[in-house]
Amino acid sequence: MQKSIFCALLIFTSIATFGQISPGARQISLANSDVALSNDVFALFNNPAGLAQLNWKEVGIYYSPAPFGLTELANGYVAYQQPFSFGSLGIGGMTYGYDLYRESKIILGYSYNYENSFFIGAAVNYHTYSIQNYGSTGVFYFNLGALVYILDNLRWGFSTSNVNRASVGDTDDQIPMILSTGFSFDILKNFSLNVALEKDIRFDPSLEFGIDYDIIEYLSLRIGSATNPSKFTAGVGINYSIVSLDYAFYTHPDLGLTHQAGIILSFGKDGIRSEAIRKYLQSSN
Repeated sequence: MQKSIFCALLIFTSIATFGQISPGARQISLANSDVALSNDVFALFNNPAGLAQLNWKEVGIYYSPAPFGLTELANGYVAYQQPFSFGSLGIGGMTYGYDLYRESKIILGYSYNYENSFFIGAAVNYHTYSIQNYGSTGVFYFNLGALVYILDNLRWGFSTSNVNRASVGDTDDQIPMILSTGFSFDILKNFSLNVALEKDIRFDPSLEFGIDYDIIEYLSLRIGSATNPSKFTAGVGINYSIVSLDYAFYTHPDLGLTHQAGIILSFGKDGIRSEAIRKYLQSSN
């Protein structure tokens, strides 16, 4: 059965390669250059160390029903994080695909804050694959992350997904191992510049760049770009009370333009997200 499932997975590899993207409309609008920012609940998937930056409960939902006009690539994510005195815990889930081929994932994460300057995190994933008429299988793998405040307005981040090199079947790297590192710099209190280098061990590295600008109290504008694959991204965020509504689009050199949207509810924070984090870190010193 395991070999049959793996053979069927090969048939769908070309589809899955384009469909698997990191969650969060905000993250996508920044071309996923936010490894050193990681200051919302979707850090659970992208850099679990960032969860401990949030001193409040947060729940997020992200959904893309038809990337590039293909319902077969539909994907959705949900995440929740809860702060405790001993650190922050997060739980989330993912679904991707359609009736013939579907992937699902459950993820549990933990993040620890040391002196409001050094954050470390880890996450365990249980990823399942289901193919009609072939059956299903699942695998565990682990993610690690770190985030450091070099200065009050300058952060460095690092994350690795699938550190144990888990795979489906007998072929190596069926589940990619991805390393990412970068910096986030607050040029102004409402203007952050993000630069990251991401490396899937199977492919050439990608240089990622993003700008997040809180143009007014309730509105954020974002743009980004990446080199491999070459893409341009942009988006907006509406932040009011406990609600953050995010929209993003990006262009793929072969598949064209696609759109994403997400919502985050934050319980116990004041003001827009980036300013709240700065106030929290400063008041805790």
